[in-house]
Amino acid sequence: MTFFIAIICSIILLIISLFHFYWAFGGTFGLDRVIPTNTKQVKVLKAPPILTLLVAFFVLLIFSSYIQVAKIYDFYFLPQWIKTNGLLIFSSIFLLRAIGDFKYVGFFKRIKQTKFAVNDTKFFSPLCLFLALSGYLLLFLN
Repeated sequence: MTFFIAIICSIILLIISLFHFYWAFGGTFGLDRVIPTNTKQVKVLKAPPILTLLVAFFVLLIFSSYIQVAKIYDFYFLPQWIKTNGLLIFSSIFLLRAIGDFKYVGFFKRIKQTKFAVNDTKFFSPLCLFLALSGYLLLFLN
């Protein structure tokens, strides 16, 4: 069971990371639907390519934590604190992201009519909740 959960989460995280690499190097597909906007469709977050690249690497780090906990592969280069506490930390980050900032992102956002908000309600927040609960389940089962 842990193997199946970890593989599903890992594939999702790998796809998310690849999208961030794509956007960091100039890709635009889907970009207008993944950055929070206000009611006037003005982006509330300016994400320079270097920040997007850092997010891509951070998501790869999270990917490695799911793989590590499920004992699919041992990433020897990871610091010990990530091997022991990474999944708990990352799952908690996903849970906080699912709850949101109470304005633009998460289940409890106030702005709900923008392109981003619709996608956030349908896809992003449920996905974050799934990744959080899956991570906690993997920790519990191991």
